[in-house]
Amino acid sequence: MTSAARGPLKGVKVLEFAGIGPSPFAAMMLSDMGATVLRIDRKDGPPAGPLLIDRGRSSIAMDLKSPDSIKTCLQMITTTDVIIEGFRPGVMERLGLGPDVALAHNPRLVYGRMTGWGQTGPLAHAAGHDLNYIAISGALAAIGAKDGAPVPPLNLVGDFGGGSLYLAFGIAAALFHAARTGTGQVVDASVTDGAINLMTMFYGMYNSGDYTTDRGSNMLDGGAHYYNTYQCADGKFISIAPIEAKFYALLCQKLNLQDPAFELQNDQAAWPQLKEKLIAIFKTKSRAEWTDLLEGTDVCFAPVLDMAEAADHPHNKARQNIVDVWGHRQPAPAPRFSATPGAIQGPPPERGQHDTQILRDFGLSNDMIDQLKETGIFAKQQ
Repeated sequence: MTSAARGPLKGVKVLEFAGIGPSPFAAMMLSDMGATVLRIDRKDGPPAGPLLIDRGRSSIAMDLKSPDSIKTCLQMITTTDVIIEGFRPGVMERLGLGPDVALAHNPRLVYGRMTGWGQTGPLAHAAGHDLNYIAISGALAAIGAKDGAPVPPLNLVGDFGGGSLYLAFGIAAALFHAARTGTGQVVDASVTDGAINLMTMFYGMYNSGDYTTDRGSNMLDGGAHYYNTYQCADGKFISIAPIEAKFYALLCQKLNLQDPAFELQNDQAAWPQLKEKLIAIFKTKSRAEWTDLLEGTDVCFAPVLDMAEAADHPHNKARQNIVDVWGHRQPAPAPRFSATPGAIQGPPPERGQHDTQILRDFGLSNDMIDQLKETGIFAKQQ
C-alpha cells in the first residue's frame, strides 16, 4: 500500500473478506478511488497469485474458524466503514460475523454482500457462476449469432457489470446515507439482479415492439449490417456503428456504395443481403487500410483490437487508459475526477503480508499481537 492514498474515497476504511470474481473487483474499484482496503485472507488458502484485481490492498490471513480470529475481526469492525463479503448466504452468520452482529458493533457500518443469486429466493443457496446468473436475466439469450448458440461475453456482463459495479455503487450510496444519518445498512448485491437491471433498455424496447427475442435480428445484436464487425483482407476485424442517418450516409460515401439497396438503412428484410455485400467489400482491404480511411471520421468506426494492441492504440496512450505500474501493464482507475483523482494504491499483496501492521493500525498492542500469534490463527508469523 502507498503511504498516502489518493482519490475521492480517501479516509474510507474497507474490510474485505477474500473471495473470487465480483467482490474483489468491487474492492479494487474502491481502492482505486482512495479507500483503504484491508483484505482478510484464509489462513490455509491458496497462495496469492499476481491478480491485478487484488491490487491496492493490505492482507491479513486468519483462521476464521477460531474464536480468537472472530474476536479480532469484530474489534476491527468497530472502526471500519465498509465490509465486503462474497460468500453464500448464511456463511458469515455461521461465523458470527453476520450483519446483525456487525451492525451492533458499528451502527454506521455499510455491509456489502455479493452473491450470484441474491440473499433470498429459491436459488439463493445453489452453486453457480457468471454464465448461469446471466442465463436467467435475458442477457445471455440476446448475445450471439442468429443461427448459433448464445455466446459467453467473458464474465463482463455478469460478474463485473451486474455484480461488481452494482456492489460498488451500492456501497457508495450507502456511505452517503451513513454520512448524513449516522445509520449503516446492508447492501444485497447479486449478479442476477444487476444483469437484469442492465437489460432495462432492452426490456423497454421489447415492451414497445421495437425488439425481438430472435437473437441476431435486432439493430444492436448483430442483425443490422451497419452495426457489426467485419473481417478484413488480413484476417483482422473492424467495427462500424453509424446508427444515425447522417453518419450512415457518410459511410456509404466513404465506401462509394452505389447500390440503391443501401439507401434503405432500416429495412430489416434487407439487412442479411446488405451484410453479405459489406462482408465482400471489407475483405478487399487490410484492417490498417480501413483504419486509415475511416478512423476519426463520423462513420463511427474503430478497429477491433486485442489486449496487446489496445495498449498501443494512440487514443488509449493519450488518455493513459493502460499503464505500467509495479511491473505490470494494467487498466488505469476509472472514472476520472477533476479534484480528487484516483490512483492504483499498490500491488497485489501476498497472503498475510501485512498481519502485524494491520493489527497495530487497529490499536492492538505488541503484547496483544504476540499473544494472538501464539494461538496460531495467522498464516504468516512476523
